[in-house]
Parts: sequence; structure tokens; C-alpha cells
Amino acid sequence: MESNRKIIHIDMDAFYASVEQRDRPELRGRPVIVGGDPHGRGVVAACSYEARRFGIHSAMPASRAFRRCPQAVFLPPRFEVYRLVSSQIMQIFHDYTDLVEPLSLDEAFLDVTANTCNHPSATHLARAIKEAIRRRTGLNASAGVSFNKFLAKVASDLQKPDGLTVIRPHEAVRFIDTLPVGRFFGIGPKTQQRLQAQGIKTGADLRALSMGEIEALFGKAGRSFFHLCRGEDPRPVTPHHDRKSLGKELTFPMDIDDPHELGRILEGLALQIARELKRHTLKGRTVTLKLRYDDFTTITRSTTLSAPTCEAEVITSCVNTLLEKTEAGHRKVRLVGISISHLGDAPAPTSQARQLRLPIL
Repeated sequence: MESNRKIIHIDMDAFYASVEQRDRPELRGRPVIVGGDPHGRGVVAACSYEARRFGIHSAMPASRAFRRCPQAVFLPPRFEVYRLVSSQIMQIFHDYTDLVEPLSLDEAFLDVTANTCNHPSATHLARAIKEAIRRRTGLNASAGVSFNKFLAKVASDLQKPDGLTVIRPHEAVRFIDTLPVGRFFGIGPKTQQRLQAQGIKTGADLRALSMGEIEALFGKAGRSFFHLCRGEDPRPVTPHHDRKSLGKELTFPMDIDDPHELGRILEGLALQIARELKRHTLKGRTVTLKLRYDDFTTITRSTTLSAPTCEAEVITSCVNTLLEKTEAGHRKVRLVGISISHLGDAPAPTSQARQLRLPIL
């Protein structure tokens, strides 16, 4: 078990909603929901801790959130403001280390094994970073400190809001043994229920399984879980990530059951994606169609091309084929999306050189 690294995971507390409460002091202490129209078809992007007490969470339909908490203040997102605050926070991280791996606007990993302060304590640095964020932005963050990314990320979520949790190397296995399997990244609610039905409820239960038994449960991901439940996670903090996918999606004001209309909408999304690919000089090989039916059931269908593309016509053709493999036309659809992955750089266009005729002198 590699235990000489010092990793911090910083996660801002209810980021979008906290920014709104900061900028509008009259909202402090009140349930605030950032997202779509509660009387329309939008979803919750973020909510304050006051709203979470009503069982409201991100990705919940805004209409359902309104039913649970009609006294909440619903606000549209101000992404330009959130991006500005995020850049201030990321600059603070870089004041301490160059090894910063952003995961989103409001969270990041930091490797402070070597740091600009030459301070030996990652816990001290986490406190200093939290205080610098509070001083510069007026917002609270929670921090997890450990010797690998898995444990640091789990730790940052344990004492929210404004928390700081440290998991030292000698504490790791004992901590993981009591950890509910739902806390492991990649184990969602349905998988958790399936595991619990088999008596696998904690990290200790996972650790009791052989590699073969875990692989039988999780497939290729089994090897990762085999190591994680033993506190082993060698992944480095990577400052720069290549873009892995590019996508667009659209929620309709009214459910659609006409496949021809869906096809026209998907063609428009394909055009937008093609423009983005060309703007970033990228091509992709795997095209994925996403549909959300009127009962909020969400499905995806994918296909992988023999050669990468950035052409709207090719993407549209793939999506139309995938659409035929869904229940669109028989069930109403409230959201569609297209994404393209397995991206790579598109070769720069070349022009054929030709010898010009020289004048005879």
C-alpha cells in the first residue's frame, strides 16, 4: 500500500446555491434551488442545505422539488458567475501546488506531497486552503485528506458542510471495512441494492471476496474494486485531462412521440456537435444516443464507427439507426441527447503542392 503520498480533495459546499446566497444575503438560511422552472420541465442543478432537508437533490425534476418545498426560492443558473468564482478557487489551489486535477467547477484533487510552502502536513495545508477560499470568495469548502484519491474523495464528503476529514495510512483498512458499498465510486443505488441482496453491504464484505468473485460481480471493473477495498489506489493527480467526449442534449417543453420530429431535432444536435468537433480539431468514433421517456426512465444506445468522424451527416446517420432501437414513437420522450466519444485529434488539412511553371527568360 503506497502511503507516502499526500492527497487533498476539496469539494465546495452546495456551490451554485452558496454563490447565490452569498450574492443575495436575504437568501441566507432559506431553501434555495438553482435550476429549471418549477412550473416547467427543468431539473434541479443544485440546492442549499436548507433545501436538502426536504429530500431535494440535484437532477430531481424541479416540479417535484416544488411539491416537496413550495416555499423554496427557485433561481436560474448563472454559469458565468460560477465559472468566475471557480477560477478564483483554482488559483488558490495553484498557490500551493502545480499538481491540481479539477473534476468540475467546484471540486479538485491536489497532490501536496511536494508543495510551495514546503510544509510537511497535508492537514495543515487543507485548513489553510479552506481558509483562503473563505477569505477570497466568502464560501465554505469541505476537504478530505489521505494518501490516495479514493480515500481523499470519500473523506471530503463525511463532515459536510465546512468539514475536514483525515484518513491516515494505518486507519485506511479499518475505515474501508465499515464503509457502505454505495460509497465506492461506480456503485450506484441499483448496484448497491443488488449487492446488499447478496449480503455484501460494506467494504469488509467486498474484501472478503476473491478476485474472481469480484470480477464475476463487476466484470472488468472488478479488479479496481478488489484494490480499492484494500486501500490501494495508485492513480496520480493529473493536472491536464484530454477531452474524452463531447455532447449536447435538449429537454422539450412538451413530450414528443413523433419519431420524425425527434429525427429533425437530433439532426440539429448533430450539427452542433460537428461544429464543436471541428472547432477543437477533433474526431470521434463512438456515437451515443440518450433518451429520457415521460416517466423519467433514461436509456442510452451506442455504436462505434470503423473510422473516426467529425461530419454531421455521419453522426446523424448513426443516431437515426440507434433511434430505431428505442421505443420512441411508442412512448413519449421528454429529453434527447447525443454524445461522441473516443476522441482524437483530427489531422490538419493539407493542400497538394504543385510545381508552378516558371517564365522563360
